Amino acid sequence: MSMILSASVVRVRDGLPLSASTDYDQSTGMQECRKYFKMLSKKLSQLPDRCTLKTGQYNINFISSLGVSYMMLCTENYPSVLAFCFLDELQKEFITTYNMMKTNTAVRPYCFIEFDNFIQRTKQRYNNTRSLSTKMNLADMQTEIKLRPPYQISVSELDSANGFAHLSMAEYKGTGKISAAPHQRLEPVTLPGIVSFVLSLLCGALNLIRGFHAIESLLQNEGEDFSYVIAFFLGTAACLYQCYLFVYYTGWRNAKSFLTFGLICLCNMYLYELRNLWQLFFHVTVGAFCTLQIRLRQPQGKSPDYNV
Repeated sequence: MSMILSASVVRVRDGLPLSASTDYDQSTGMQECRKYFKMLSKKLSQLPDRCTLKTGQYNINFISSLGVSYMMLCTENYPSVLAFCFLDELQKEFITTYNMMKTNTAVRPYCFIEFDNFIQRTKQRYNNTRSLSTKMNLADMQTEIKLRPPYQISVSELDSANGFAHLSMAEYKGTGKISAAPHQRLEPVTLPGIVSFVLSLLCGALNLIRGFHAIESLLQNEGEDFSYVIAFFLGTAACLYQCYLFVYYTGWRNAKSFLTFGLICLCNMYLYELRNLWQLFFHVTVGAFCTLQIRLRQPQGKSPDYNV
């Protein structure tokens, strides 16, 4: 008989279990699958956002989105299309019920265990496929799975310590990786983030204007110091680069933001004679605020689009 046996919700970055369905099957096969669940949980950050692990009699399927992974165990003959629709439904309900702040700051395992009620209700519905056939457009779901099939994980890959270290887009075309990459998506922008972005642009514009004024003074008075022009333009470049780091993911992003903030501080220290204390305080504070927002805006997993 094809059916869903269990499901769980896990945080991607550290494998912390957030919620899970209660299952009482203590068979040898189920015990083995629980081991695979734990192993996958530790490697979620290295895996694509839609995967399947076939273990013989059972299949483990999971999707990852916004830093949370939704995993399920089913019999080997359970339709993969329905399996991923089940996971997609769990994902939508979990995102609606709990905000990202709660999931990111959770410290206790199974701190959202009450979500098990929804998992059990949904599992019962999906185990009765007759009731589902009238509510879903199976043709659309099958097309989506064919266009972007789940990555097939082998048991040998899972057992190896670095089995997924070199997984590339060529190996799994169309799948966004959860691990860090130059094209990694970032978390949604917050209001403080928007404010820091605008203020950083403002500081860059102010530095640029003062830089042009310094050039004019240099042309009119030969005794002017050209190093002030360099300091203003370096300050402009630092502010604009902070805006870039806030919007896009790059390698060593946090380190780059701290170095950029250090450059802003150095430029303002050098321009001490040309700015009053309030101006210096404004530029340094904006730089620190933008650096903080860059640090807080972390990469996220790719949201699945199952067209369900």
